Amino acid sequence: MKKHFTTSMIAVAAALSAQTAFAEVKIGAIFDLTGGLNIYGIQQDNALDLAVESLNADGGVLGEQIEVVSYDSQSELSKYTQYANTSVLRDGISAMFAGLTSSSREAIRPIFRRANIPYFYSSLYEGGACDRQTFVTGSSASQQLQPLIEWAIEEYGPRIYIMAPDYNFGTISAHWVNEYAEANGGEVVGEDFLALTVTDYAPTIQKIQQSRPDFVVALPVGANQTGFLEQFAAAGLKDSIGVVSSNYGSGNQQVVVSPEAGEGLIASQGYFMQVENPANAEFVEKWTAKYGDDTPIVSGAVDVWNAVHVWAAAVEEAGSAEPEAVITALESGITFDAPNGTVTMEPGSHHLRQNIYIARGNDHHGFEIVETFEDVAPTYENEMCDLASNPDLVEHFTPETN
Repeated sequence: MKKHFTTSMIAVAAALSAQTAFAEVKIGAIFDLTGGLNIYGIQQDNALDLAVESLNADGGVLGEQIEVVSYDSQSELSKYTQYANTSVLRDGISAMFAGLTSSSREAIRPIFRRANIPYFYSSLYEGGACDRQTFVTGSSASQQLQPLIEWAIEEYGPRIYIMAPDYNFGTISAHWVNEYAEANGGEVVGEDFLALTVTDYAPTIQKIQQSRPDFVVALPVGANQTGFLEQFAAAGLKDSIGVVSSNYGSGNQQVVVSPEAGEGLIASQGYFMQVENPANAEFVEKWTAKYGDDTPIVSGAVDVWNAVHVWAAAVEEAGSAEPEAVITALESGITFDAPNGTVTMEPGSHHLRQNIYIARGNDHHGFEIVETFEDVAPTYENEMCDLASNPDLVEHFTPETN
């Protein structure tokens, strides 16, 4: 069961709330259903709906049906804080599933920390989020980039150029590229950090030509930066320089990029639709039955699906949906047979240990998996964020400050 609120409905819902009997087990959701980030948010929300529908069909949790109170943040940061506060003060939720960008996560993390409500962040990101109420089911930059850089150096050679957006995702990811390059005998021969508004990549391409790398680590964000891949291919560089990425495909960029630009491009993520296991076959069947098969499923959708099921498993283990009991159960090391393979919630860092897949773009807007790295630990987060020993720790760790 789902209740979906918009801004105009808040006042009416508040007036009715005292007279409305809600189900005992209630969760919240805040995703970008409209606005510039909706290509991600719609799939995240669809995944949450499908997970709840699946759980409720099997009896819900503890014999109770799960109810969802859902909000559209409209891709606006202010809406995240507004709806997060509403969900705590009025809705009486037991858990929250929300956010895509790191800025949205950091805006609402303190709200759920103060309320002591488990908050699930389900998106690939730069890593380092750490507090007792936050649980991350997406892959961190260090999880994705360690196997990717090792693989790419072996495949292409040691010389690396980095093209990345000029904010924390890009700069922190670049740190990990440098670290893993050094660990594997590689060398970063150039870096370019670019504003999301840039559309002409001729200067960057010229720098790449002058640096003569064996491969480029391209971390394009948004429609403008995806244009880099087209311009790189048009410059005739693909035949001599490889391109790898930890976020290409996370928003189905491969669908809009031309086959000429996308074929051969290497992506590293925690999930691709091409993963072969019974759990993924069942998940894809349910997804396509409900939503159709026009658009490939992105990794963020599976991250949300996993988050809901990990939460449900913790509720069952705790014997209660009460937030403190669920947090304690989550810290016991919950394991789930997920579409991307078995995942395990790390008790100390609250990040998932999970498979990382390396895939190669084909000539018809898709991917083919070329290598699987099983059970990859969030090593950096485990080292920096030990909530088992220090439950009062509240931090967003970055490599530059540690």
